[in-house]
Amino acid sequence: MKSRLTPTVYSTEHGRVCPKCGKPSSSCSCGKKPAGPVGDGIVRIGRETKGRKGKGVTIISGVPLDPPGLLALGKELKKRCGSGGTVKDGIIEIQGDHRDMLLEELQKRGWKVKRCGG
Repeated sequence: MKSRLTPTVYSTEHGRVCPKCGKPSSSCSCGKKPAGPVGDGIVRIGRETKGRKGKGVTIISGVPLDPPGLLALGKELKKRCGSGGTVKDGIIEIQGDHRDMLLEELQKRGWKVKRCGG
């Protein structure tokens, strides 16, 4: 009977294995960077009415913040505009057309901001 202390030489059970930690490469976190926002560094502000029965909302996308920071920013911007809104999938939605006010506010925070859409 073989000893259980001998390492496995070859196995197809887990696929590729990380050489540092010995875990399957799909669940290894040795060389991975923390997941952060991906984009081109430009915050875009637009207006959208699709799927809202004609009611317009201001859409802010491309903000380089993590999810808790994005929620806090959304709360501050809603308070500044005096209206409601939400944060969904990394996009801040604020009810009504507040593009000009939000453009100035985000530029004050040091981000490069562009208006998009019509």
